[in-house]
Amino acid sequence: MPQKPEILQAQLIARTRIFRVEEVMLKFSNGTERTYERLLSRHPAVIVVPLLDNDHLLMIREYAVGVEGYELTLPKGLVDEGETILEAAQRELREETGYAARQLTFVRDVTVAPGYMTHHTAIVLAQDLYASPLEGDEPEKMEILSWPLAQLTELLEQPDFTEGRTLAALWLALRYLGKD
Repeated sequence: MPQKPEILQAQLIARTRIFRVEEVMLKFSNGTERTYERLLSRHPAVIVVPLLDNDHLLMIREYAVGVEGYELTLPKGLVDEGETILEAAQRELREETGYAARQLTFVRDVTVAPGYMTHHTAIVLAQDLYASPLEGDEPEKMEILSWPLAQLTELLEQPDFTEGRTLAALWLALRYLGKD
């Protein structure tokens, strides 16, 4: 492994409700100095892969302002202060689908654009679901869909199924289950 660059200076240059933007001056082992900007995330996130049974996946369709359209995705959200990853996964699952899980399994942590973001998302597999709605903070009711695992190829062809974390979460959870 190459030697990591030395951080010469890090300065907060902007702040939003979710992110902080930091300017970072680095010195590489060959003497080159560069200034980068990175988004500092305040809290990690969770994305939940809920299985209704051995053959069906539970999904949601929600508005995504970044692409200005509705996306077919999985339940997800930020981990609140004082919550564990599994507690956050259970809460998000209940708020976004109306189901809870008797079995939650941490599968893996993933990053999104690590070249300029510190954000981490934990992938959690949810099994043995039962009805247990919890009111959330969503601005509108989400569409909830059951998707057959036997039709994952068709899911990949859906024009509103584009979110990278969802693709990674599905693949990693199914691989964990031996269904890849």
